[in-house]
Amino acid sequence: MLPDEQLLMKLSCDKIFSLMIQSIKYTFWVMLIAGLGFIAIALTPDAEQTDAAMFKKIFNEALTNGKSYSNLDYLTNKIGGRLSGSINALKAVEWAFKAMKEAGADSVYLQECMVPHWVRGEKETAKIIFDGGKSAKIVPICALGGSVATPAEGITASIIEVKSFEELAQLGKDKIKGKIVFFNSPMDPKYLETFEAYGGAVKFRWAGASEAVKYGAVGVVVRSCTLAQDDYPHTGVMGYKDSLNKIPACAISTNGAILLSESLAANKNPEFYFKMSCQTLPDEISYNVVGEIYGTTQSNEYVIVGGHLDSWDTGAGAHDDGAGVVQSMEVLRIFKALGIKPKCNIRAVAFMNEENGGRGGEKYAEWAKINKEKHIAAIESDAGGFTPRGFNSEVTPIQKEKLKSWKPLFEPYGIHNFDRNGSGADLKHLQEMGVPCLELMPDSQRYFDYHHAATDVFQNVNKRELELGGAAMAALVWMIATHGL
Repeated sequence: MLPDEQLLMKLSCDKIFSLMIQSIKYTFWVMLIAGLGFIAIALTPDAEQTDAAMFKKIFNEALTNGKSYSNLDYLTNKIGGRLSGSINALKAVEWAFKAMKEAGADSVYLQECMVPHWVRGEKETAKIIFDGGKSAKIVPICALGGSVATPAEGITASIIEVKSFEELAQLGKDKIKGKIVFFNSPMDPKYLETFEAYGGAVKFRWAGASEAVKYGAVGVVVRSCTLAQDDYPHTGVMGYKDSLNKIPACAISTNGAILLSESLAANKNPEFYFKMSCQTLPDEISYNVVGEIYGTTQSNEYVIVGGHLDSWDTGAGAHDDGAGVVQSMEVLRIFKALGIKPKCNIRAVAFMNEENGGRGGEKYAEWAKINKEKHIAAIESDAGGFTPRGFNSEVTPIQKEKLKSWKPLFEPYGIHNFDRNGSGADLKHLQEMGVPCLELMPDSQRYFDYHHAATDVFQNVNKRELELGGAAMAALVWMIATHGL
């Protein structure tokens, strides 16, 4: 037996208990004092006044001299939709490289990554056929990203409506084989936070084809993931299981979905016809674009801001996610314009391939790991260019409380919500590496009106709202770079 063990056995149980209580009390007071010290530091009047003054400068600069709107104008109107692997995606990389330099980055470079190359082909067509072909009603559809094409002549088949995967399974092969499955599951309007409603509906877009083919379906039609009632179908990525046959999958506009559902309910026994010519080509080389401001003292420490440069081809990718890209560039420009010299390095990253693969985010994290970079925090903007309301975060409880302690500085600018968890898709791999990850959360009420649709264009972005978002990100970067997280 070791000497320490002998000594311990000689102590009475009461003595051990007493020592334990003293230790617990000591630890409690140390933690309490440390916590009070932390709060005191976070709320020091002089520091708060300095930060408040900087916030005012940042927001004034963004609202009077901001470049986000003009940058977005060029990206969306001169280049347009930028699906990974496309010519437009390459043009966007070249533009982003120049725009980062113009924003004042000390260095700009590219990170190479291989990306999927799916092409939509000719404009899709669809119609509801009544009375054995005596009449028909054209409805708007678009292929889901990654879908296979229909045969050259299209597909015509009976159609069956379901609202859940459970209902699909209950119907089984006897009622589904040879038919087109119509997933009619609207986003739930009761959610005030529309991303929660999206989460409940998007699973049918992603997995609908793989689930339906198990029961012999020949195609899939999915109600668009939007709360708007209009004639614009909303695309988005879908997935296949390698062990199952691949059947074509499309999104139908909400007005089209309502008409189709009403036709089925009226026992008109309609058929559905659709034709798509999409295809998947070999992977292409593409790039993340990284712009950097050098820190004054901490050469291998970074705070990054980012958005994804790629977008769907149906619109111009203005809200999703041209807004996030130009806001991230604006952080660099604001720091340079105001002469802010952070201790750590500040990076803006235009990620490639968020929409249908996430390979840009994966590549960035891989490079960071290889170079042994320390990321103090990573912030993404990928929820549209609307009025900023707060920041979601995936951080430790202590870091969350520190963020909340900064809330009084943000509230004068309408930014008040720091409670929600979450971060951007491009930050997934950094988060897995233990990096504190956050995302700008604008007002979400209109986002899914435009998300992945032909309406996601420059004209539907408000200049002032967009510039406020860039300023909010710059202010948060200032706080993290100055006070740590």
